[in-house]
Amino acid sequence: MKFDEATWHAVRNYTKDGQGRVLGIVIHIMDGTLSGTQSWFDNSSAQASSHFGTGRIGGLLQWVDTKDRAWAQAAGNHDYLSIENEGRGGDELTPVQIESCAKVLAWASRTYGFKLQLAAKVGDEGLAYHALGGAAWGGHTSCPGARIVAQLNQILDLAKAINDIPLPLSTKPTPKPTPIYAPFPGAAFFKNGRKHPLIAAMHKRLVAEGCGKYKSSTGADTWGSGDKSSYAAWQRKVGYSGSAADGVPGKKSWDRLRVPKS
Repeated sequence: MKFDEATWHAVRNYTKDGQGRVLGIVIHIMDGTLSGTQSWFDNSSAQASSHFGTGRIGGLLQWVDTKDRAWAQAAGNHDYLSIENEGRGGDELTPVQIESCAKVLAWASRTYGFKLQLAAKVGDEGLAYHALGGAAWGGHTSCPGARIVAQLNQILDLAKAINDIPLPLSTKPTPKPTPIYAPFPGAAFFKNGRKHPLIAAMHKRLVAEGCGKYKSSTGADTWGSGDKSSYAAWQRKVGYSGSAADGVPGKKSWDRLRVPKS
């Protein structure tokens, strides 16, 4: 089956009609980018795939139909669906990734009837993580990492809220304020030597995305050639290629970067 809230991007690697049953969802970390992982899943020599994938700054993809078996966790493939999350080992999931995982979990629980709970061992229903399966699931003991395992309860509680399942008062998540992002200031804003707090805010977002280094206080708020290079690196990271990764902010890329309003 296909999840309506995910963008469908079929990949080459999967077993047709191979999903034996669905006991729950297994959370993974990509150790790479969303676009790069999709390319890998389309490579027949990779022998790997996942049902779903999330992006650190947004984006929920479905690569494999849930009636088909993805190749994500070895012996666990027959019984669990899989979600790969953009990032590296040691990362936490971003709020938008937590939300995407919760949406998939809530939908899959409604569709296949498994319990919304944390899986304590292989064979349990609910939300699991790759390392839980040990050697039988490929021996990936660092996937998705301790920081993401600590976030599983957040995914679970949000999935319960989506499915309108009451939470105990002690476990109800505290609503977070909705972030306010800076609107695109126009292409003319980004000229060499432009000095503005918004440029400092942009620097911090690029650093958070692993692109570039935050400048010293003498140049943190000034646009220059280094900023153009960092912006181009971020564009390539999120899937821009060729002349599209030119280091020049445009409205679409700026909105996707989500620079907090200063």
